[in-house]
Amino acid sequence: MVKILPSLLAGDFSKLGADIKAMEAAGADIFHLDIMDGQFVPNISYGIPVCEAIAKEATIPLDVHLMTYDPTQFVDDFKNMGVDMLSFHIEATPHAHRAVQLIKSKGMKAGIALNPQTPVEAVRHLLGDVDFVLIMTVNPGFGGQGFIDSCVEKLDELVELRKNMDNKFDIEVDGGINGETAEIVKTHGANLLVSGSYLFKADDKAAVISALKG
Repeated sequence: MVKILPSLLAGDFSKLGADIKAMEAAGADIFHLDIMDGQFVPNISYGIPVCEAIAKEATIPLDVHLMTYDPTQFVDDFKNMGVDMLSFHIEATPHAHRAVQLIKSKGMKAGIALNPQTPVEAVRHLLGDVDFVLIMTVNPGFGGQGFIDSCVEKLDELVELRKNMDNKFDIEVDGGINGETAEIVKTHGANLLVSGSYLFKADDKAAVISALKG
């Protein structure tokens, strides 16, 4: 089943609570939170206090995407605020398997994220353990970027690998998702779609979410 994850980085931070309620009313399934440290990616987003405020306001699950080095340092904080899904990048730690196990030991779903330049082969050893794989279809760090078509090949690779595995991990896609690109990634096996600017700028958010799920 396809689920839609509004990326709160695209929301209006002067009225984030209202945006959260509007997205929930429109049928959003999960909120996507991008955590950036200004080192792993060339931008800084928001930190623990803002995430805690979001967690208190939201009534649907939270998906935290760590674009940071040392991704395990705040695992307990995210667990304590009720985060459901936590992903990090393979390049962010020399001990990725340990990080996956730590996240899962806290009762959260663990995901591994791939930048556009990162091949599926780099995370193949983790596919038996992760709950989801996050394919970035833009270069992470900023919202509103255009979809990178070549990343679709990774979806095909993951679907093919998953066929012969007991672990039927989800495939999440983030970056440049709109009405057109959503159809492409769904056709190629993605079932978790992150949408930021496209969704938040829509006048009829419920109609857009329904169409993206379509």
